[in-house]
Amino acid sequence: MIEPGTIPSALAGGAIIGVAAVLMLGLNGRIMGVSGIAAGLIARNSDDHFVRALFLIGMVCGGLVVAQLIPAAMPGAATSNLAWLMAAGFIVGFGTRLGGGCTSGHGVCGMSRMSLRSVVATCVFMLVAMVTVFVVRHLIGGIV
Repeated sequence: MIEPGTIPSALAGGAIIGVAAVLMLGLNGRIMGVSGIAAGLIARNSDDHFVRALFLIGMVCGGLVVAQLIPAAMPGAATSNLAWLMAAGFIVGFGTRLGGGCTSGHGVCGMSRMSLRSVVATCVFMLVAMVTVFVVRHLIGGIV
């Protein structure tokens, strides 16, 4: 069942992400992959730490603004268990390195450039996400 207001907010969010990806590529000449931006912020040989930091700060601040203005759009995390959150972060970080990028880099930017590697990576992301939801909801009964 689709909740009222979900489709317009999803379309608006998708459009904003698309415009941001086009602006990042057009104005900066770089792909808007969040894992690559974060990895470059940590890397010592990167020459654009400031721009990368601003991008990530903007993402966090944007989320905080939306949470204040439209609380229903940010229902909260599935868990507040720090161990689960740290494990999930580690697994996501490992997966982005293994896959050569994240969903924003492959799913938004790579697929729009018709990259076969990105199409395959996005299909794998989606399949793993579906299996994870099935396991969490139906086999182990949610995360504590």
